[in-house]
Amino acid sequence: MRLTRTPLLLALASPLWLAACSPSAPPPADTAAADPAQGPATAIPEGRPTPGDTVPSSGLSPDAVTAGSPAPDAAAPASGGATTPAADATATAATPAAPTSAGTSDVRQRIDQVLGDAAQYEAVFNAFQKAVNGGDRAAVVEEVRFPLNIANGAKITGPGEFQRNYERILTPAVRKAIAAQKFDDVMVNQQGVMIGDGQVWLNGTCLDAACSRTEVKVVTIQ
Repeated sequence: MRLTRTPLLLALASPLWLAACSPSAPPPADTAAADPAQGPATAIPEGRPTPGDTVPSSGLSPDAVTAGSPAPDAAAPASGGATTPAADATATAATPAAPTSAGTSDVRQRIDQVLGDAAQYEAVFNAFQKAVNGGDRAAVVEEVRFPLNIANGAKITGPGEFQRNYERILTPAVRKAIAAQKFDDVMVNQQGVMIGDGQVWLNGTCLDAACSRTEVKVVTIQ
């Protein structure tokens, strides 16, 4: 009986012994070995960078990095850095030039364009200034057109009224403005030629229907 039971036990144990001694199946070719400290291994899809490659530091996933995308070092420089020559040229071109003061020729050209006959305006300016500075009241009257506009919207109707109110019209402040004014620096607009800060205005009037002849006079003293 004992000889009969031993082969039966060996026959039953053989499959278990063969399974324990057989080698384990190799891992798939596209799967990295598992590291207990790093968790389960992940597959490396075809076309993605391998663990030894440099991954862009743009914050994008490898899927978002495509051919032709600019490298991180090609980004625009941070503000405060050196500007490019093109940017400097644009900034220079956009900077307006400093204004320059008008010269004598500019004043005459402006009068010719806006009022006409700059030479006549200059002659009346010089004669009026000389008469006021010299205290020649008769000469001052010669350069004035009546009715004359004075301060506060009032008017002087003729030479007699002007002479009677001469000191009230040509006050020290007005005479000072007339004396300090240079013809090169007068302001010109459609109201005429201005002396000082508006104390005196010169303007012309037409002497015929075609306005081919004009007469320039002092029209306002205030």
